[in-house]
Amino acid sequence: MRDQDDDGEQDGARTAEPDRHRPQRGRATRDDGTPDPEPRRGRPRSAAAERAILDAVIALLEAGEPLAGLSIERIARTAGVGKATIYRRWTGKEDLFVDVVRDMEPVDPPVSGTEGLADLRIMLESLRTRGLAQRSSVLLHNIFAQMKSHPKLWAEYSGRVIAPRRAAMLAAVRRAVAAGELRDDLDVELIDDLFLGAVLVRTVHRPDAPLPEDLADRVITALLQGLAPAAGRV
Repeated sequence: MRDQDDDGEQDGARTAEPDRHRPQRGRATRDDGTPDPEPRRGRPRSAAAERAILDAVIALLEAGEPLAGLSIERIARTAGVGKATIYRRWTGKEDLFVDVVRDMEPVDPPVSGTEGLADLRIMLESLRTRGLAQRSSVLLHNIFAQMKSHPKLWAEYSGRVIAPRRAAMLAAVRRAVAAGELRDDLDVELIDDLFLGAVLVRTVHRPDAPLPEDLADRVITALLQGLAPAAGRV
């Protein structure tokens, strides 16, 4: 049955069989690192209909359908809803696909928004966890590979997800500098790149590199101590 209304939908929606290997679902953060609330679009939404739509996209992708080949009509038919139900929630495919990826990624953990290095460590650990999720989920890995070949979709994801995460890390670095935890005579973006880059290289550019549980701590400790040998050490 097609949906009646956002305020009281009776979608008869078909939900896909849950993937036991699918990463824990998550969402992006605000600039201060706190979880970003779910976006509100238009009238009140049916959680069941939205869940059915997200699961429909995932089911189609799991069946081997490429992102580029998915249409709103096909997604609506698979979810058992009308196209209008999708358009009341998302402006188009790119908007929807970004929420699908956010839904599949591990949850961005909350941070204090007041601490410096402590919050930075939490965000670096979250990056490591997302790297592990992409390695363990062939589907998520393939989705990211496809997204990067579609500039409009990648730009949407970058703007809605990556940019807020980067802004949150920069804010944590600034708090660490203000608290005297980091030097105040260096460019904060350079400091951020040094912390972020060390983990990012392993999670993205070196898929065979180990991602140990203490990686964030090791990166922070190495950068705080510096890479030059200790005085008097050969």
